[in-house]
Amino acid sequence: MSDPKDQQNEAILHFVRFWKERTGRHPEELIFDSKLTTYAKLNEINRLGIQFITLRRRSPGLVREIDQTPPSAWRRIELKGVSRQYKTPRILDRQITLSDYDGPVRQVIVADLGHEEPTILLTNQLTRTAAKLVGRYAQRMIIENTIADGIDFFHMDALSSAVAMKVNCDLQLTLMASSLYRLLAGRIGRGYEHAESRHLFQDFVDATAEVQITESAVVVRYQKRAHNPLLIAAGFDTTEAAIPWLGRKRLRLMFG
Repeated sequence: MSDPKDQQNEAILHFVRFWKERTGRHPEELIFDSKLTTYAKLNEINRLGIQFITLRRRSPGLVREIDQTPPSAWRRIELKGVSRQYKTPRILDRQITLSDYDGPVRQVIVADLGHEEPTILLTNQLTRTAAKLVGRYAQRMIIENTIADGIDFFHMDALSSAVAMKVNCDLQLTLMASSLYRLLAGRIGRGYEHAESRHLFQDFVDATAEVQITESAVVVRYQKRAHNPLLIAAGFDTTEAAIPWLGRKRLRLMFG
C-alpha cells in the first residue's frame, strides 16, 4: 500500500502529466502549496522548464534567521491590484541552494502582507521583479478565498449524494451560483466587488417581496430596504428581461 505522504508529494507531478496529456504541452507556470511536493520534485519541475512559485515551510531555524535579520536588509516594494492596507510589504530577496535541487533557487521573504508570520516564497524565476512575483502569488490567495467562500456559504464541501452524476450536478450548480453572486457584486460596485457571498445575500438577496404573475410579465415588488438605492443605482429598477422557461414573460423589478 502506497504511503499517503508519498502520494501527496507526487501530486504536483501528477498534475503536470495530466496537463501534458490533455494539452500536448507542459504548463507554463505553476503556483502551489509546498505541501504538494518536495525539493527533489521542485528540481524535476525546473528540469521540465516549468516556472513555479511555491511556499517554503517555516522551519524553526529559518524563523530564527528571519528574526535576526537587521531592518536595513529589508526593502519595500509596491504591489498593484491588492488591498491598500497591504500595498507596500517588506521583502528579503536572495538566491539560495537547497538539498536535492540543482542550481540556485530564489527565495523571497515577504512581511507586512496581512499575515502575522512572514510569507516565504520559492521560485525558479530568477529575473522577474519581486513585486510581480509577490503580486502573482497574491492572485492565488484570492482564488483560495473564493474557494473558502464557496465552502462557507454554498457548502461546497458537503455535497450530499454519493452518485457521481448527482455530485457533478451539485458542483455545477454551486459554481453557477457563485458566479452569479460575483456578477451581482460587480454590477453593484461600491466596494461590494470583493464582498463574500454571505454578505451579498444578507444585503440584497434575503429580502421580502410581492410577486405578481400576469399573462405577459412577472413583477417583483420589494419592500423598502436600506440597500435598495444601491440596486436602483445599478439599474435593476429598469430590468425587463424575458424568461425563456416561463413563456417568455418579462421580468420586472420594483423597489419600494
